[in-house]
Amino acid sequence: MANQQAMCTSFIGQLLNGGHQFGAITLVSRTSLTSPTVDTFKAALYTATANTGTSTTLCAAVTAYASISVNTVPEVVGNNYSAGGVTITGSPAWNAPTATNSTVTAGTAFTTPTASITYTNVTLTTAFDTVLIYNSTQSNTAVSVHTFGSQTITSGTFTLTMPANTTAAALLRIATT
Repeated sequence: MANQQAMCTSFIGQLLNGGHQFGAITLVSRTSLTSPTVDTFKAALYTATANTGTSTTLCAAVTAYASISVNTVPEVVGNNYSAGGVTITGSPAWNAPTATNSTVTAGTAFTTPTASITYTNVTLTTAFDTVLIYNSTQSNTAVSVHTFGSQTITSGTFTLTMPANTTAAALLRIATT
């Protein structure tokens, strides 16, 4: 199966409300100048039955991480795997969100975690092929869903290597045309 991704529709609306803080920025409002902290994002693994299309089970209707299952798709269970997955780490955790213009009317905003997402010394005997990225600072709101080839792990480390942080490859990309 080819890798697929889908940005959760709830995430798109939350962006317009300033609901996610991927990097450090000073915000100016009508009444105050604030310097908000960067949000914490996590990555939870789901079984090999997930589907990421915009009208399908895991992504379109998911608005937040929920332990055990999201829209009937179960989260993995296994030795050394904690419900909710792992925190996306790095220093900083995400590359600074960037926006570029390819033409006068088209552009892309993008960001990628600065480090691979790693699940250390886990045993996951039920096949899994999906990761849900979510914002644990903001009530576990869903960000995106990504699939990969079906996996099982026995007493090993599972690593999701992040793509290049470019307009064509970044993990999160929003484009205009």
